[in-house]
Amino acid sequence: MYLVAIAWMYVVVMMAIAEATSSQGTVLGAVFTFLLYGALPLSIVLYLLGTPSRRRARRAAEIAADSAQPDGGGHPPGDAVAPERKEP
Repeated sequence: MYLVAIAWMYVVVMMAIAEATSSQGTVLGAVFTFLLYGALPLSIVLYLLGTPSRRRARRAAEIAADSAQPDGGGHPPGDAVAPERKEP
């Protein structure tokens, strides 16, 4: 998945460089080419393709939290309030 994203960004960077160095192109046009053809669509696609793994990680975290000890430390729980000590 990341190989395709890297290849697409390479193509978009080359398009932006060609736009900037062209006699009829501008740097502003190159920036918009990079943003509108590369960064924005690629971020949307990667976000959508990463949804199943985020969902899987969230479910695993919920299962781990449900099966953990109540205090989460692995030690037996002690008394929450210290007993009152009488002076001799």
